[in-house]
Amino acid sequence: MSRVLSRLVDQKKLARLATGVYYKPRETDFGMVKPSIEQIVRAIARRDHAQIMPTGQTAENRLGLSTQIPLNHVYLTTGSARSIVLGNTRIVFKRSAPRNFAYKGKLIPTLIQAMKSIGRGNLTDRQRTRIKELLSSYNEPETFEHDLALAPLWIKKIITQTTKALQG
Repeated sequence: MSRVLSRLVDQKKLARLATGVYYKPRETDFGMVKPSIEQIVRAIARRDHAQIMPTGQTAENRLGLSTQIPLNHVYLTTGSARSIVLGNTRIVFKRSAPRNFAYKGKLIPTLIQAMKSIGRGNLTDRQRTRIKELLSSYNEPETFEHDLALAPLWIKKIITQTTKALQG
């Protein structure tokens, strides 16, 4: 199999991102376009039949709670733990307990991971405003109560207060 992949790389039909990670190159007027980190992570999760969830600065950046783009993109996974280096960027998959994937929606678990990364008592006014914006445009009402019940108490209080302020 590795010979076939190497031949396809030599023929420029595939390009190698990292050991065991390949992509089909897309040519534009500006040169070769590589897939985004998000596309790479989704493809690896799909290949491994694993669930993934961004954590830390990756979750903060994705939700707009931080403008910093992390060099280490960290994801919790139900698959195997591994690390992939792409130039000066690193994708880290950390194996996690199944309870971290018991959520039904998409926003609340990512928000919980981002808030854990920021830390209790460290939310800025700008971050609180952004959380309010995210919750006001939340379109998964059927999963909200279930997902909120799985959140740590201090995060549950902040989200509950914010949703009450939006309603009243």
